[in-house]
Amino acid sequence: MTPSAIAVRIRDGIESDIPACLALDHRFETDYVWQMSLTGEGDSWQITFNRQRLPRTLETLYPADERRLRLSLPPEQCFLVMVRRDEPEILGYLTMSSLAAYDLARIHDLVISHPYRRHGLGTRLLKVARQWAREHNLGRLVIETRTQNYPSIVFCQQAGFQFSGYDDQYFPNQDIAIFFSQSLS
Repeated sequence: MTPSAIAVRIRDGIESDIPACLALDHRFETDYVWQMSLTGEGDSWQITFNRQRLPRTLETLYPADERRLRLSLPPEQCFLVMVRRDEPEILGYLTMSSLAAYDLARIHDLVISHPYRRHGLGTRLLKVARQWAREHNLGRLVIETRTQNYPSIVFCQQAGFQFSGYDDQYFPNQDIAIFFSQSLS
């Protein structure tokens, strides 16, 4: 199936879309992770991220979160859903918060259901998210992801995002978040 073979529509998400978004197949598989190491002494600290090959393929469930989806519903936030053009089936979604004080939009979720990945659908959602951010006069786009979500890291890099930081206890389960950003100008 080629990217153009899947006819889709991207629209604003509504509250009644949340159960279908949560029901998508959120699994991902990876043979790599980014491993963080921190060394420091006195006033000097060094943080390094290294790509590490895993001894076997890791299958992980992306942590879908109903609360995050609900927080993306207000008009000043962004909740996009991708549906088949001829059916109401949801294939993916994106949530993004507007941080106008910092001139940026932060993508929290960019999910394409497992069976529909690698067909350019994530790139299409990202294009609409960029447009939404520009329409809201935001100059920078940031994507957050986890160090063990190597497919997401590769996607960010291929989409032109640059590594821009991390938080070692960002997620509710204390996983490390890494951030990728790009200018919208």
